[in-house]
Amino acid sequence: MSRPRVITISNQKGGVGKTTTAINLGAALSERGLRVLLIDCDPQANATSGLGVNSKELEASIYDVVVLGRPLLEIAVPIEHVPGLTLVPSTVGLAGAELELAELPLRESRLRLALDGLSDFDYVLLDTPPSLGLLTVNCLVAADALLIPLQCEYYALEGLTLLTHTQSLVRQSLNPSLRLAGIVLTLFDQRTVLSSQVVAEVRRQFGDQAFTTVIPRSVRVSEAPSHGIPITQYDPSGRGASAYRALAEELVNRDSRVAA
Repeated sequence: MSRPRVITISNQKGGVGKTTTAINLGAALSERGLRVLLIDCDPQANATSGLGVNSKELEASIYDVVVLGRPLLEIAVPIEHVPGLTLVPSTVGLAGAELELAELPLRESRLRLALDGLSDFDYVLLDTPPSLGLLTVNCLVAADALLIPLQCEYYALEGLTLLTHTQSLVRQSLNPSLRLAGIVLTLFDQRTVLSSQVVAEVRRQFGDQAFTTVIPRSVRVSEAPSHGIPITQYDPSGRGASAYRALAEELVNRDSRVAA
């Protein structure tokens, strides 16, 4: 069996729809019949709770993998209400991992080593903390590609510049094959001129590195995590679900061209 595509979903700025994108892109990919592993690498554990898993009841999490060296699939949790989607959960205990990782051998590569030999999935999605610490670096080192959610707001491009610079540094020293999967524009509000201006500026600066699909600001998308289900199930015919399905299709098509 072939190795899965490993994609890190990252932006050091909070509130950009990073975890929302991880959950809903994973669900949309699984709807297409693909096997998806979502790894929650954020101590806030929002991807975990957003899929209906209570982190307080877990005996183990991604912490046990990156810090203690436990095999990844031992702690994987199939998401029964989203066929094809499996979660490696997080807990608040991961918050101390940054300090512990600093003292460990191969501190930037522990997640990559945990993924070695994994062949049961088509995609692995890594949801990162809103920071550029060792947890995020582990995700960048483990990944084939970086997907950047970017909110349609005024300060968005400043954070994007920092993240693409970090990608460049990781490519130079730790993961030469790391490419940019694309920039996905999120929280688009068609009622505001600013949202349209941000979209236009990103497309001007980054061209086809920005996905054609734009994720709209939606109350229904915001509500779905509180019910522990993705938007594709919470509001399957709504604008948010349609957008994430379109993003999944666009991502698969891009990956097909890269692999060709």
